[in-house]
Amino acid sequence: MSAVARMAVLHLRTVAPYRTQGLMVFGLMVLVLARNPDHVVPALAVLLAPLIAVHPFVAADKAGLETLYAVLPLPRRTVLLGHYAWALASFVATVTAGTALAVLLARAEGAQFDGRTLVTMLTLAWALFAVNIAIQFPLLIRFGYARISVLGTTMPLALVMLAVYRLHLTIASIQTWLPLVWMAGAAAKVTSAVLAAHAPGPRT
Repeated sequence: MSAVARMAVLHLRTVAPYRTQGLMVFGLMVLVLARNPDHVVPALAVLLAPLIAVHPFVAADKAGLETLYAVLPLPRRTVLLGHYAWALASFVATVTAGTALAVLLARAEGAQFDGRTLVTMLTLAWALFAVNIAIQFPLLIRFGYARISVLGTTMPLALVMLAVYRLHLTIASIQTWLPLVWMAGAAAKVTSAVLAAHAPGPRT
């Protein structure tokens, strides 16, 4: 197992005690969006997946895990890439569960939910998540969660929601732009990781 993968596993163990709260939020969101199956996955990608992705930063501040990271035989870049690997795993897990439920809800309601709708839904979810994380992570890595807890979590979400509103992003509106939207999300994530890797360490 690579060092980055070990960091992701460490994050999994860090957030495991909070799985009940995460499942409750997941269930509540599904109930709220039950009548709009094609909205389930994008909403989870905007609201729930980033919360899971940033939770290791919360735990690190509370438990002083940055000290542990500093003494582990791991270069700083590996620790940073571990954060991004965990974020990607959070997205995949959330979207997988959300997609399964969205398909079941669509079938139960007799709604149309073909393959193109599914791909479009996943593309929109990926772009929204990637941009959100691309803004959050460099701030969290540079300053820590405690210093920017409100700004670091609400500002990216506000910017993403503003972009959705201003660009009129919907399942229908992006169907002709799917490759571009996927690439934009990937580019945002990669750029964010590069910036975080070259940023100074956390302030003390």
